[in-house]
Amino acid sequence: MAHYLTNLDTIFARIDDRRDEVASLTSELIRIPTVNPPGDAYTVCAELIGERLRGQGFAVEYLRAAGALGDSDTFPRTNVVARIEGGGPGPTVHFNGHIDVVQAGEGWTVDPYAGTVRDGRVYGRGACDMKGGLAASIVAVEALLAQCRDFPGAIEISGTVDEESGGYAGVAWLAERGYFSPPRVDHVIIPEPLNKDCVCLGHRGVWWAEVEIKGRTAHGSMPFLGVSAIRNMAAFLTRIETELCPRLAQRRTAMPVIPEGARQSTLNFNSLHGGLPERPDEQGFPAALVADTCRLVLDRRYLVEESAEEVRGEIVNLLDDLRRERPDFEYGIRELWSVPPTMTPEDAPLVRALDEEIERVLGKQPRHIASPGTYDQKHVVRIGELRDCVAYGPGQLELAHQPDEFIEIDDMVDSAKVMAATTLRLLHGSPA
Repeated sequence: MAHYLTNLDTIFARIDDRRDEVASLTSELIRIPTVNPPGDAYTVCAELIGERLRGQGFAVEYLRAAGALGDSDTFPRTNVVARIEGGGPGPTVHFNGHIDVVQAGEGWTVDPYAGTVRDGRVYGRGACDMKGGLAASIVAVEALLAQCRDFPGAIEISGTVDEESGGYAGVAWLAERGYFSPPRVDHVIIPEPLNKDCVCLGHRGVWWAEVEIKGRTAHGSMPFLGVSAIRNMAAFLTRIETELCPRLAQRRTAMPVIPEGARQSTLNFNSLHGGLPERPDEQGFPAALVADTCRLVLDRRYLVEESAEEVRGEIVNLLDDLRRERPDFEYGIRELWSVPPTMTPEDAPLVRALDEEIERVLGKQPRHIASPGTYDQKHVVRIGELRDCVAYGPGQLELAHQPDEFIEIDDMVDSAKVMAATTLRLLHGSPA
């Protein structure tokens, strides 16, 4: 126990000494604009991570998800996986961070791709989601290796692509090839920005679908001769607002989802398209026609107490009711995406280890939470069949995808200490 604590004290001191380094690495990653879509600069970012880790003694693989969704010669889906072996047999601890970021959008007061360091923060697109977390995990492992190289087992770090668009050319593609499965890997930590005192056990389920309402065209001056798909879609939207949404608001989950508003079932209208397209750059108006089609994309987030079949059935039942009530109501429905809820048990080895080290480093009781949206844990659990996976990292979830996104440098340092101590605990077993 004394040797273990001595190692920890020295590792923590090494991380403190690397405070400027974790900030500069975060800035360096931000300055590579890995914007998704379309998937810019993935290879450049993967090589930055890989060559740094190669210098630490890691064996590095660059793995292009050839043929995967989104992959092309113009925008290759390049992942990096680095592995370092210890001094003997033992478990493998894997840190997985996604390198892609969403578009910057409007409203920034700083350059979103400059990686500006100011007032104890690093600013930029991806600062908290999740290049800061990735940088913290790299520095944590580097500090651990500087102190002890004879650990049992192995440590892996990966930088993967396309998490913001589902992760299918990243973690999913790698999981299909055994990179996130026992016996290669035993524990996976994903440094998503969910607050440094929280262990994220999983996420709500998601069901996306496109509903298309069909009508019949006619002259716009005689709409009674046609069937307006837009009016029928309005009837469907009204039924959702008056019947389904009130029911969803009453459903609460035992999952510790944050923020509080996400502890209920939710439904979002992602997009709505009906009738002829407008022509803002041309003279004149669209033709005077009754809309013969209207499409709606639904984003339904559901709870561990619900099933995808029930979620789909609620939408279909509303549509079928309208078809019985309105003689010209015709619809089609197409499922776009479905992921079940995921929850790692609170007594899992990784959760227990993180709990102990959060309390040690931060001096406070850890909180167990769940994410309102999905992230790459879904692929580790479902495809890799590895249950000992959670999200833990620095940053505030509410800042993700926002203008002037930032991460606190102190939070990265604290999280790096938790990550290093957790890794040491898992590799050696809990100290007696």
